Amino acid sequence: MSRYDVLIVGAGHGGAQAAIALRQNKFEGTIALLGDEPELPYERPPLSKEYLSGEKVFERLLIRNAAFWEERQVTMLAGRTVTAVDPVAHSVTADGETIGYGKLVWATGGKPRRLSCEGHHLAGIHTVRTRADVDQMIAELDGVARVAVVGGGYIGLEAAAVLAKLGKQVTVLEAQDRVLARVAGEPLSRFFEAEHRAHGVDVRLGVQVEAILGETRVTGIRLAGGETVPADMAIVGIGIVPAVEPLLAAGAAGGNGVLVDDQCRTSLADVFAIGDCALHLNGYAADAAIRLESVQNANDQATVAAKTICGVEAGYDAVPWFWSNQYDLKLQTVGLSAGHDAVVVRGDPTTRSFSLLYLRGGRVIALDCVNAVKDYVQGRKLVVEGLALDPAALADISVPLKELAAS
Repeated sequence: MSRYDVLIVGAGHGGAQAAIALRQNKFEGTIALLGDEPELPYERPPLSKEYLSGEKVFERLLIRNAAFWEERQVTMLAGRTVTAVDPVAHSVTADGETIGYGKLVWATGGKPRRLSCEGHHLAGIHTVRTRADVDQMIAELDGVARVAVVGGGYIGLEAAAVLAKLGKQVTVLEAQDRVLARVAGEPLSRFFEAEHRAHGVDVRLGVQVEAILGETRVTGIRLAGGETVPADMAIVGIGIVPAVEPLLAAGAAGGNGVLVDDQCRTSLADVFAIGDCALHLNGYAADAAIRLESVQNANDQATVAAKTICGVEAGYDAVPWFWSNQYDLKLQTVGLSAGHDAVVVRGDPTTRSFSLLYLRGGRVIALDCVNAVKDYVQGRKLVVEGLALDPAALADISVPLKELAAS
């Protein structure tokens, strides 16, 4: 049986950063990075943007090259899946092999949530999570004229933007009454709906997918009510399911993710969890415990876990931030807007450069900034300090946010 002082399960952003941070903090033991994909760790956000559009080749997505991992003596266990964890024996089972660990870092992220309706198995239905997912889409695009995107979240809208630019006829099907309903305020939703429509995307709101039509390959989407949306390809972007089944089966506390403390420790001895799958208390959230699906969260939690393993005092308290690129629009978000009770629009959305400031109890809890980098950079302090400021002052674009923060 092979054994490593630290075994990292999941070779995405969080897993890669955990290995990097361990060496940065002078960890001298053995490290293995186990992932279920054949590639070295790579960046996922560009998959639905620059990689799908062909603007970036895969090699430019690598977090580090092979020589980097070799020099830092990080053993790569690629193309393997952990199916069981034995917290007593300090071992995991991966494709029938038993691998021992001193510390285990669980960084598996999640699997795309899939449709369960009639026809969900047909060819031409895709999710956007791995390089293989997008490679398959790219291989089919030449024979595709019409694409249906199920889900109006960031992944769906980013894919829709790329495909529209590639000349495809795109229809977005969103079950809620607006896009980005889970993560943004209504003014931002309406802005992006208008932008996509201006680029020729047919955005349908409040619609339910009843069935996928076709014999062997998708030919259309039937909506509740009977309408059929023709499609040669379907992209499903309706969220992820955290990949934590082996940990929960081993007795780890959790549910929609695995519960961790401020040092990213699970309830199992010597087992940490980080990234999309980690259910944690967050000082910027209205909810008691949340999962954050972002590169920033994965990297920050990875660093905390690595420092804790190395005996360096650390705790997770980072302010969340996100971004999305659609067409020539750069959306940057800081903070968490869930639970807000007021929204301030700063600037004119028709200029395609503006910000939304979200308030709860009069205090700034988050910003969404569209082509407004200064607001994003300066507004961070407002969120971190939870400042209570006059909404009229926040809306006044003649006054920089840094001056409001200073006052």
